[in-house]
Order: sequence, then structure tokens, then C-alpha cells
Amino acid sequence: MAGGGKVDYVFKVVLIGDSAVGKSQLLARFTRDEFSMDSKATIGVEFQTRTLVIEDKNIKAQIWDTAGQERYRAVTSAYYRGAVGAMLVYDMTQRESFEHIPRWLEELRAHADKNIVIILIGNKTDLENQRSFQVEDA
Repeated sequence: MAGGGKVDYVFKVVLIGDSAVGKSQLLARFTRDEFSMDSKATIGVEFQTRTLVIEDKNIKAQIWDTAGQERYRAVTSAYYRGAVGAMLVYDMTQRESFEHIPRWLEELRAHADKNIVIILIGNKTDLENQRSFQVEDA
């Protein structure tokens, strides 16, 4: 690591989207390079970190994962506090998860910093034969 192991920057990023779109799997792949076909639903909130070296700076990405189910909505304002980025995830095989994107954006605008950087992620692209709509629609 650059700089003798110290962390120069910590960035909080939140994962949001409907239940079962693959948020936890994206997190596991990024932080531990793992993937599991039999993933369980996330309960509440958890986070994992990965430190990257970018331009000789140690950047710690703190990625927060939350349950997509409605019953966990109470965590919202604390969940978004301090986040500089949001990964808005939908499932390419579930059109409904894409149709809920405006609702997730509304929640972001209500609870997150107005300068938050948002990226839209179409997940499960490996299931091409089950695709329910085209990338161009997104």
C-alpha cells in the first residue's frame, strides 16, 4: 500500500434496489471476489470495505448493503448519512425491479446528500436467456 498502510480517504457508498436484485452478491464479488448461487436475503444493514490504491493514495471504499424489503425502510436516513455515492441496482430478468427505479431515486433525493453520485447497475446480465427487456430501455 502507498503511504505505509495509512488510509488517505474513506468513501461511503450505498447499494439500493429491490430485494433479490443481487446487491449482496455485487458486494461480495467486489470486496472478497466471492460469488454464491444460494444467497440469503439481507436482514437490516451491513457493510464491507475494500482498500484500493489510486494515484498513490489509499482509498477505503466502505460499501453499505441493505435489505430491499419494505419492512426495513425505517433505516433510511441513517443509512444514507455521509454517503458520497449510490449504486442503484436492478435485475435484468425482472422488469418490475427496473420499474421501481424512480421510487428508489425519490428515496435517495429525500434522504441522501444532494451531491451524491449515482450509478445505475443492470445486474444478472449472465442470464441472457431470461432477460425481460433490452439495455436500451434502461
